[in-house]
Amino acid sequence: MLQKLPLSPPLSVTSAFASALPHISPPISWEALYGGRTNVAWRGICCDRPDVVLKLYRGAAQNPLFPNDPLAEARLLDLLEDLNLTPKACGSFETEDGHCNVYEHIPGETWHSDTGAVAHLMHTLHQIAPPAGLRKIADGSDELCTQIEEILHRCLQTPEALRRLPTQRISRSGKTVLLHSDIVPGNLIKNDSGLHLIDWQCPAAGDPCEDIAVFLSPAMQMLYRKKPLSLAETETFLARYADRESAERYRALAPFYHARMAAYCQWQSENGQPDYATGVTLECEALQRSLSL
Repeated sequence: MLQKLPLSPPLSVTSAFASALPHISPPISWEALYGGRTNVAWRGICCDRPDVVLKLYRGAAQNPLFPNDPLAEARLLDLLEDLNLTPKACGSFETEDGHCNVYEHIPGETWHSDTGAVAHLMHTLHQIAPPAGLRKIADGSDELCTQIEEILHRCLQTPEALRRLPTQRISRSGKTVLLHSDIVPGNLIKNDSGLHLIDWQCPAAGDPCEDIAVFLSPAMQMLYRKKPLSLAETETFLARYADRESAERYRALAPFYHARMAAYCQWQSENGQPDYATGVTLECEALQRSLSL
C-alpha cells in the first residue's frame, strides 16, 4: 500500500535544507514523488541547476529483508558518483522529522521492459569492490533457510508451501560483490543515457545471486510492474548476465529465494500491506516450479 504524501516537505525540513545546503538555491516549488514503500520524497524544481530529490527517512525499518540506512545510501552515492549508475549526491542532514538525503533528480521513466539491459547494469555493479562496513547477506542454502525461519517466526501463519523447506544443500558462494539488494522496477530509471539505480538505503556485500533473486522475484515484479516476468524475460536476463557461474548458481538457489520472498510477503501482508498477499501466492507457485526443474 503506497503511502499518501504531503505535496511539499514540512517547514522544519525545508528550513533545515536551507541551513545545511546553502550552496544550493532553494527549489522554487516541490512535488511529491510516489512509489517508495518506506520513506517519503519530493522533487524540488530548481531554476538555476538540475532538479533535486529530497528524501526524508522514516527511521530504522523493522524489516526482515530490506533495512533502511540513510548514511549507507549517502556513502554509496558518493562512491559511485563517477560511474553514471546513480544520482549525484548533494548533501545530507538531520531534522526533527528525521534524516534527509538530497541528490540530483534523474529524469526518465521507471523500467518496465528489456531484462537484458538490467542484467548488464547489474553485472557492471557487481564488478565494483564493496566498501568496508556493509552488512553481509545470507549466502548459501543453510543461511537462507535460517533467514526464512526467522521471517516466518514473525508471522502468525505459515503458508502451506513453506511448512517444509527445500532440502538440497548449496554451499556459500565465497564471493563478496557490491549489492544494491533492492533492484526492483521502481528503483530503475531509464533515459537516453541508459539505466540508473536509485534508492540505495539497503546496500550490502556478498553473493551476486541476492540481487538476481530480488529482480527476478514474481512478487516484486507484480508490486512494481503489475505483472511477473515471463519465462522468456527471465531466460533473457540469465543469458545476458555475464557471470555464467552466478547465473547457474541462482537457478540452483531459486527454491530458497522464492521461499524467502513468500515468507517476506506473508509478513508484509500481516502487517498492514494487503497488496503483498498476491505475492505469497506467486512466490509459492514459483517455488514449486523451481523444484520441478
